Amino acid sequence: MAVRVGAEPWSADGNHIGVLVVHGFTGSPASVRPWAMELGEQGWTMRVPRLPGHGTTWQEMNLTTWEDWYAEAERNLRELTERCSHVFVMGLSMGGTLTLRLAEEHGDEIRGIALVNPSVHTERLDRFALPILHKLVGGFPGISNDIAKPGQDELAYDKIPLRAAHSLSHLWKLVKADIGQITVPVLLFRSLQDHVVEPSNAAYILEHVSSTDVQEVLLPDSYHVATLDHDAGVIVRDSLAFVQRLAQ
Repeated sequence: MAVRVGAEPWSADGNHIGVLVVHGFTGSPASVRPWAMELGEQGWTMRVPRLPGHGTTWQEMNLTTWEDWYAEAERNLRELTERCSHVFVMGLSMGGTLTLRLAEEHGDEIRGIALVNPSVHTERLDRFALPILHKLVGGFPGISNDIAKPGQDELAYDKIPLRAAHSLSHLWKLVKADIGQITVPVLLFRSLQDHVVEPSNAAYILEHVSSTDVQEVLLPDSYHVATLDHDAGVIVRDSLAFVQRLAQ
């Protein structure tokens, strides 16, 4: 399946500091590439993978599961740990979910994690119908490009692939079950106006991680895809300082 122009993975080989940046559900590397490229200007080794089923068609994504997405994120983490002495993982939305899972399973290899509007559940009422609905319907209309800044495009699907969404719900359960295992430093960015992920997600994460080094940064001028929004500079600035502080 051909990958959409702009949805390709991106990487840069640099020094001993490695940063993995993971995009969100139905999105693509386009949503986080500018963030990663700014961090890469420090000479760090960067990885921005394209998760399986993303950047092509929503129908193809329905053929993938959370295990496929996690395996690709984990493969990139492995690349970084093999060549870098200090490794950080960052993620947007479901990319934040995968980041949490990596921290649960590979916390001793990760120096710190940065999350932008991460998800661990949904409050949508149709979640109760998803276990049956995903067997009957391929996709539902979705919310893509939830961005306040005009002219931005995360190259996401305009439909929610329901079989993939059902798989995501299983990932959420695993992450929440093991979230107390996370002890690495956490930097969490939360948009005050988010039409995709409810504030209760960030609240749950901050309350249940076992990390002692935890910081929440509020983003007043951005919607869900804050990495492409008005507060993108805040995300770059604070995540840059986060890495520099912890990579001493």
